[in-house]
Amino acid sequence: MTLSEYLHKYHQSSTVKIYLFEIKHYLKWMGQHQAERAGHADVLRYVAHLREHYTSGTIYRIVHAIKRYYYYLQAIEKRLDHPCRLLQLKDVKRSQIQTQDLLTPKELKQLLNREERFPSYGLRNKLILSLLVYQGLLTKEICGIKTGDINLEKGQIYIRETVKTNARTLPLQAKQIMLIYRYLREYRARFIKQETEALIISGRGQAEQGEGIHYLVTTMRELISGKKLTPMTIRQSVITNKLKAGQDLRVVQVFAGHRKPSSTEVYRTNNLEELRTAVAKYHPLK
Repeated sequence: MTLSEYLHKYHQSSTVKIYLFEIKHYLKWMGQHQAERAGHADVLRYVAHLREHYTSGTIYRIVHAIKRYYYYLQAIEKRLDHPCRLLQLKDVKRSQIQTQDLLTPKELKQLLNREERFPSYGLRNKLILSLLVYQGLLTKEICGIKTGDINLEKGQIYIRETVKTNARTLPLQAKQIMLIYRYLREYRARFIKQETEALIISGRGQAEQGEGIHYLVTTMRELISGKKLTPMTIRQSVITNKLKAGQDLRVVQVFAGHRKPSSTEVYRTNNLEELRTAVAKYHPLK
């Protein structure tokens, strides 16, 4: 398995191109042989070199590429360890959850019940929306689902690991079981043009790469006025609503595929900020 083949398992082609570019420069600076044997201190030396030329945001992206390179070496059994798996750049601020864009359960239901603009794509679009709203999946996770990851008898779906999330098995809603059954027989079998195991097929009959999912969501922005509607804000809303409903933090962490409890805790923190904002708006101090 080549590095390019490995990266394509987890990323879109545009991301793979960027990662290959950054890894190439890393190997040139470090030396191929030295890079394969590098330790944590060696990677930090390269980060120090990058700080002389690039902004923290760019370095953040480069470090992600390097991390994926070492995951690849582990996958092909050239290394047992990972020298920079836990490396975090403390001067890079994580994007904050914009509470004003989070959707309520009622608004999420509106997305599921929207009138289909393109009847021929109806089953496909309904399935994508159900995966966003019921399972709170990332776009990459949806694109990564294979037909073999669906178990209709058990009512389960297997979500594959990504750079940001753990693999996990999630329950399907009763409505989704029949939806997936119909989608496989009536849409996928009819429109598929390229042999692939991918569950979601694009309008061109090929494995969905993510663009179609983002476009689908943009067509529904008029349903939710005043909010920035994206696949990510839908996911963030699903996670937030589960915590608001009183679900255990650990349970929500597993559901979301978060690698660390702190990633889920951010949503609980934002709930508090949202409450403070509401109190200040509707019950201001005099």
